[in-house]
Amino acid sequence: MLKKWFEIISDHKISLRERMFLVVTGVCMVALMIILPMGRSLVNFLILGASLICTVVVVKVSVQKKCIHGGATIISILLLLLFPLSFFTAGGFYSGMPEWFVLCFIYISITLEGRRKATFFFLCTVETLLCYYIAFYFPKFVAQNTQRHSFFDSATSVILVGVLTSVLLLFLKRLYEEENELSRQQKKEIEELNKAENHFFSSMSHEIRTPINTIIGLNEIILRGDIPEDVAENARNIQGASKMLLTLINDILDLSKIKSGKMEIVNVSYETGALFSEIVNMIWIKAKEKGLEFRLHVDSSIPSMLCGDEVRIKQVLINLLNNAVKYTSEGSVTLSVRCERLTLNRVRVWYSVEDTGLGVKKENIPYIFNAFKRVDEEKNRHIEGTGLGLSIVHQLVELMGGEISVNSVYTKGSTFIVVLEQDIVDEKELGTFTLASRARTRDGEQYRQSFEAPKAHILVVDDNEMNLMVVKKLLSATKIQLDVALSGAECLRLTQKQHYDAILMDHLMPEMDGIQCLHALRMQPGGLCQDVPVIALTANAGSDNQLLYRKEGFSGYLAKPVSGALLEAAVLSILPKELVKLSEEAIQSEIGKDVLIFEQSKRRSLMVTTDSVCDLPESLRKEFGISICPYYVCTEQGRFLDEIEIKADELLSHMAVGNHGFSQAPDVEDYEKFFAEKLTEAQNIIHITMAKHASQGYANALEAAKSFENVTVLDSGHLSSSMGLSVLYAAYMAEHHVPKTEIVKTVKKLRRYISSAFIIDSTHMMCQAGQISKRVQILCDALLLHPVIVLRKSKMVVGSMEMGSFAHVAKRYIRKLLMNTGNIDRRILFITYAGMDAKSLQYIQNLVKQYCPFERVYLQKASSAIASNCGPGSFGLLFMKKNEAVISFSEASKSNAMNGASQEPL
Repeated sequence: MLKKWFEIISDHKISLRERMFLVVTGVCMVALMIILPMGRSLVNFLILGASLICTVVVVKVSVQKKCIHGGATIISILLLLLFPLSFFTAGGFYSGMPEWFVLCFIYISITLEGRRKATFFFLCTVETLLCYYIAFYFPKFVAQNTQRHSFFDSATSVILVGVLTSVLLLFLKRLYEEENELSRQQKKEIEELNKAENHFFSSMSHEIRTPINTIIGLNEIILRGDIPEDVAENARNIQGASKMLLTLINDILDLSKIKSGKMEIVNVSYETGALFSEIVNMIWIKAKEKGLEFRLHVDSSIPSMLCGDEVRIKQVLINLLNNAVKYTSEGSVTLSVRCERLTLNRVRVWYSVEDTGLGVKKENIPYIFNAFKRVDEEKNRHIEGTGLGLSIVHQLVELMGGEISVNSVYTKGSTFIVVLEQDIVDEKELGTFTLASRARTRDGEQYRQSFEAPKAHILVVDDNEMNLMVVKKLLSATKIQLDVALSGAECLRLTQKQHYDAILMDHLMPEMDGIQCLHALRMQPGGLCQDVPVIALTANAGSDNQLLYRKEGFSGYLAKPVSGALLEAAVLSILPKELVKLSEEAIQSEIGKDVLIFEQSKRRSLMVTTDSVCDLPESLRKEFGISICPYYVCTEQGRFLDEIEIKADELLSHMAVGNHGFSQAPDVEDYEKFFAEKLTEAQNIIHITMAKHASQGYANALEAAKSFENVTVLDSGHLSSSMGLSVLYAAYMAEHHVPKTEIVKTVKKLRRYISSAFIIDSTHMMCQAGQISKRVQILCDALLLHPVIVLRKSKMVVGSMEMGSFAHVAKRYIRKLLMNTGNIDRRILFITYAGMDAKSLQYIQNLVKQYCPFERVYLQKASSAIASNCGPGSFGLLFMKKNEAVISFSEASKSNAMNGASQEPL
């Protein structure tokens, strides 16, 4: 039997768990064979025989039926029944039985799993304690042994338990070693298989690419000839299919290289302008063919030469852009490039690809970079591709030491963001592509008219008549109505009488230069061209001047001398589309490339956003660029946007006559739209919400943020202006380029250091909002009780009750709150109130000045959403406690906003 048992244990065909089950059960069977005879009775021997037979049957059935957990449970029950029997028949704790209970614990720990393990472990513990209890208090149930016999049993049991436990551990160690060796062998086989697979892919790629390249080359020759239209159409289809096949082969080869570790990143110096031009030239036509608008936003401060793997960067961006074009049926595809200086010789570059296509479902976002995985297969089945592109992009970005993230709202579109750090080779700023585009114009290339706009009317301002004549001739084919002005003053006289669709203006002119003329044009009383786009057409080249023109408000920049094609592209980019008719003979790539020159923008690295219930002055929100997502206020008349469609005073007046009103957090869809909109202005968003247990806002924002990898939602732990203090700190840190992780850490620490307490004048509103019961409200009214609402662990709770008139209650509340002056940060205080008159506010300010004067005090009217819950006459003193966990706010207090009209210095 033992021989058969060992053969089964050594069989690698059964799983490791099954082998462990057999080993441990075998040890326990040996233990039963030892402990049951200790009782020295015929019954014990019969029980032993039955137990062994039962155990063998259970083990056999369990292994055959693959039900190890069930078998282990049955044997555990058997052990729990037999061990107490042996304990009492062998002599209790004066025998060798107590040591054997250890094996029962070991068996349960190794063979059982989950809750069943915990349950049986508990039962075994209780059983052991119960056996000792009965043996101690009811010794008559325990068989009596001589002292000599007890010592002998105990010593024997210790040795046997030690031996069996050691044997068990040795067996388990051997099993683990065998499994590890098996795993190593399997790993080696998989690696060899991967090598063979990669070799196969490489060989097949080479073998397939050769005939594909021949097909493409010969097909191109056919297309160049004079052939019938049906033949040309077939040739174009062959060309498209061949290129698609070649792309798939390249993707498979790249994936095999990455998996085999043969993909190398080769950093070289490259021109950023040339890189972007090549990418645009490849993508613009594809977008045009699908009727999509292609946009390019380039940070002009990006260095003209960087050091990086130009080939792989280009591959990543083209892959992302191709995907965007493929999955977008209407709308636009946008490539944005932003640069941030890290050190003297290093920059961080953000590449963002945004589309208005299908988008990705929240549940599919974690799998979007998986190889051979295409999310939402049913909707995307008509789109060509294998699903390798994004996987390759992800792995290439990681190989280059960068990061890639995706933000997507299903059916609305997606944004992919790649962040790479690169060394600076040439610090000269890229500026626009104008000079590079002109330098790459091929010699002998014939001019082709790009568009006509006979109804368009433009003005050219230059003090040199020859320059005006050149511009006239260069634009003559476009049929644009063109007026000229020899000075800034003449320009202003013309714009007083005539509306122009665009203006081209020289910079260096006598008396009034181009910048002065532009400013005068923008503020011209009764002027007809105050908002018309103006392009600087000047001989002042260089990135410094380009930056100057952008800051001064020019819509674009062109350096003289300028080619006809480039001039047409510049004018085309700013003319109203309804006035323009594009020429079919135009070189589309050239037009597209130069039109995009003028669409440049710069997104913030990090934006702090919050909800309308933050109760911050508008001056502070504008100063720190804090965007607000509005709450809703619901009444019998409908649902209104907080502080946009309904103000607090209107709501309180409405509720004073018995009408109901309550606040409601934005829906998940509202937050998704809000985040999607704000991500067009910033690369990352930190959204700070009201205390999570006080509103549904946190949960909804958190759910919406799952669609965006660059959105972080934080629970402020507070509400109203105390929540606003957290937002101010975060926004101040973001403005000073503090890392996102540090801001998140600081906001979480701030929860402990913000005092957030509100005194409620009347509990009627709280009762209407369902925050207290009708009985409590009646009791508060009868006894003139005023609850003080505080925030603890993100929950609104009643901190205390004050009794009496408003003046008495306000005084006690303020004195108690400001009692410990040594622990109060006196730099800023918000007195946030709802429905209070000037006299009451002045009374509160005087009390504050009496007990603890602050440097700056803001009288802040609560939003309608907050007022709907607290009611008129309620107010709160909201301030910071002294701490070393957060940054100093003293610099922020010096800002213009801090000195705005909304503050009331005491």
